[in-house]
Parts: sequence; C-alpha cells; structure tokens
Amino acid sequence: MFKDKYLDISNLTTNKNVLRLFNIVETHGGVLRFVGGAVRDAIAGLKGFDLDLATDLSPDELVEICEENGIKTIPIGIKFGTLGVVIDNQVLEVTSLRKDVKTDGRHAEVVFTSDWEEDASRRDLTINAVYADEKGNVFDYYNGVDDLEKGIVRFIGNANQRIKEDYLRILRFFRFYSIFSKAPIDKKALQACRDNKEGLRQLSLERIRDELFKLFMTPKVIETINIMRENEIMSYVLPDSQTMSELDFLINTIHTPDLPNAPLRRLFTLYNPDESLAQNLASRLKLSNKQKEDFLSWTRYNYELSDFLDEKKLRQIIYRHGNDFARDKLILTCAFKHQMLPDLRDRLQHIAEINLPEFSVKGRDVIAAGIQDNRKIGEVLDDLEELWIESDFQLTHQELLDKLPELITQKSA
Repeated sequence: MFKDKYLDISNLTTNKNVLRLFNIVETHGGVLRFVGGAVRDAIAGLKGFDLDLATDLSPDELVEICEENGIKTIPIGIKFGTLGVVIDNQVLEVTSLRKDVKTDGRHAEVVFTSDWEEDASRRDLTINAVYADEKGNVFDYYNGVDDLEKGIVRFIGNANQRIKEDYLRILRFFRFYSIFSKAPIDKKALQACRDNKEGLRQLSLERIRDELFKLFMTPKVIETINIMRENEIMSYVLPDSQTMSELDFLINTIHTPDLPNAPLRRLFTLYNPDESLAQNLASRLKLSNKQKEDFLSWTRYNYELSDFLDEKKLRQIIYRHGNDFARDKLILTCAFKHQMLPDLRDRLQHIAEINLPEFSVKGRDVIAAGIQDNRKIGEVLDDLEELWIESDFQLTHQELLDKLPELITQKSA
C-alpha cells in the first residue's frame, strides 16, 4: 500500500545532512527509506526515537558512495547488512534489504535482496514493517498503518513462523501491545505466544532482561503482565509476583519514570524481594554490578517514611548510602505503603542537592593519640565517626580529636 505524502517528514527529521543522504543514494541508482520504529512512532505522534534506515544497495556499495562523498561509516553489523553512517557526530544505522535463509529462534542467516516487500516480510509485526521516503511517502506492505490507527498489534503472516524465527518476538509483541493497543489482544498472536513460550528458554538472559526493562516502562504494563501471567508466559522468564497493586501505585500514582533506575525500581516493586530472592533475580537477569548493588541495597536497608521527612535522619541515610539510594528508597517506600507525598518531587530534588562533608579524622590521627593496634585503630575511627554523624556532622575536626583520649581509654579498658 502506497500513501502519497502521508507523513510530515519533519516529524522524522529536520536534519538537512540526513536528507542529503537520500539524494546521494538516489544519484548512485539506489533507494533509501526510513523504516521500522522511527516511522511507526512518527505516525503515532511519539517523540524521542532513533532513526533507522533501509536501502536496496549492498553494504559495500553504500560504503563506497559514502566514501566518495566524505561521509564516515562504521561496520557495526556488516554480517547482517547493517552499516553505521556518521552524520553530525551521530551514528545512523542503515541496513541493506534482506531475506532470511536460516533461523534457529535466536539468530538468522541472511542474504541481501532488492525486494522491499520481501524485506518487510521478515519483520515481526505489521506496525514495524512500514517505510517512508524523504518526501513523506509511505510504503506499507502489510497494512501496518491501518493497524496502528486502529490499535491492533499482530504478527506479519504466520504468527508461529514469525516467533520461531526469534523467540524474543514473544516479549516484543507484549511490549508493543502495551504501547499501541486500542483493541482487545489479537487472539492468533496470543495463541502463538502461548504455544511457543518454551522457546524463551533458548534466549540469552541479557536479551530477556533488556526486553523486560523496556516492557516495564510501557503505558499498560500492569494489564500486559497480567495477560502474560494468565497465559503462563511470564513464568518462563520470572517467578510469580503478589505485589501488582504496589506496582500499579508506583506507576500510576507516584509516576517517576523520568528518574534514573526506573525499570529497576519497577522490577523491585513487582517482587518486594528479600535478599535471597533479590540475589536470585539479579543473577537470573544478569544485572550489571551497579544494578545488582542498588537492587540488594534496597533489600538490606529499610527505613520508615518519616525518616525521609526528618532532615537529620535524611542526612544520615544519604551519608551512609548515598543520594541515589535515598531517592530510590523513598520512592519504593511510598509504593509499598501506598502513600503519596504531596511534595514528593520537591523532596526528591532536595535529596539530590544535599552535599555532606567528608569525615576528616584519619588513622594517623588515632596513632598520634597513642593507639598502635590496627584493629583498635579501626574501632576508634568507627566510634568517632558515629559520634560525628549523631552530631549531624557538626563536630569540627578539632572537636573530634579532643574526643580521642576518652574513646582510646574506653577501648583500652
């Protein structure tokens, strides 16, 4: 289906250097089009997407014409036909038209083609198989535009076949359902996801984690997770959860998706894990070291909501665990208690702006005061630091040193 100047191209890009690339490709006998998520989101009125493009030129041909025109390229996925084209210090992914010759549910072997409809046929969902040129003309081979307007999310052709080509498409289907659906879930698609759920076990944990984190940030994640649970699909990637109401409160009442760690907070709220389960989830999803550290700290250290409203206690929390911990833990505490602070945003900003001094007494100060035993040096420093914290960080360096003789006497008794 061809739609003449259907899309306002300014909704995709206003960068003249990007549009110049279309002319360069055309003068060398090729065709270049925007494709996939960028076109889908522009039609839907969404913003903040990455541009992806497709061409009927081979990667070698594209490299050659870019070099002729002084455009840098990066071979980011040549094996699969994807070339990085650097425009204004940004990398655009341009993929040559392809068709699958072999798939195993995780990867595909491809050959290049010049057939745009054949390239579209290997994509997962109808709404992701729409192309647009630099004039705003739209090329839609599987009625993706119509599906997008009606809020129907469905696979291209045979749903079972599409899923068997890459089992991650099960999770992608639910993610896009959560974003774009306006109609009841497609029965054929849901049945295919249910029939092929065992294939999720073939996927790398990293791919599952990344897709789940994207799903957690979608508009109808509560409804979508419930559908996945009812159809025994969620259990193939994560254990069952009993805290959906808390997640609902976090998403729809607290609503802090723009703040760092949002997907991780939603995962935590979904389970409210003890340390053992937190360890299990972190390992299962192969969280990064920083994510695992944050995730476990939320389990290990618990505070009352009132602690975040008491300035002295709040400073103590920040000193012991950091500003980010205090922000995340306050959000999580509100979610689990189903309590929304009217000034939550202001309080979170306040937390971010709190800067505390460093503890100034060092081991050498304790040694100079007469302690030589390394173990006791550490104990004295710890006790002295606790006094400083209890003073709300008000004791000066000299006042701390003046307390050393008393502490040393206590340790020597």
